[in-house]
Amino acid sequence: MFGYASLVWRPPRPFVARRAARIEGWARRFWQASADHRGTPEAPGRVATLIPLPGATLWGVAYAIADAAWPEVERALAVRERGGYDRVDVRCGLAADDVAGAIVDEIDAALYLGAPTNAMYIGPEAREVTAAIVRGAHGPSGDNVAYVRELAAALAALGAPDPEVDAMAALLE
Repeated sequence: MFGYASLVWRPPRPFVARRAARIEGWARRFWQASADHRGTPEAPGRVATLIPLPGATLWGVAYAIADAAWPEVERALAVRERGGYDRVDVRCGLAADDVAGAIVDEIDAALYLGAPTNAMYIGPEAREVTAAIVRGAHGPSGDNVAYVRELAAALAALGAPDPEVDAMAALLE
């Protein structure tokens, strides 16, 4: 399982190993509305999705899930990612441990993507507009500002800060 947003700091359970991982050709954007976790149907927040970006490198975390536990984890992820996310498979490079570094192995991994075809996809939006929405959004999983800050902190701890996430976090200060 490859996580690039909340899965970086709130892992799927249970997992047997966690490693820093990267995928090529993708970039994070806060272009997915969240009416079920970081907002409400009346006031959706904004959460990360990925957009294709040739030449880009995106760091996240890969989790190894035991075969016996996978059906349970997959069911939980289907609920967690129900707000417009689809499961897709990607090829990712693994670092030696849980900090970004040299790639020592490659694996296929599942990730959840909020594609432009889903009803919660916002698409390009001025950062200032997104930040204003994030400031006022709260949902069952907590406030939207905490989501952005947690993501920025987790990526920094991973040794892979993301300019898009950092720019959003700075606007929320």
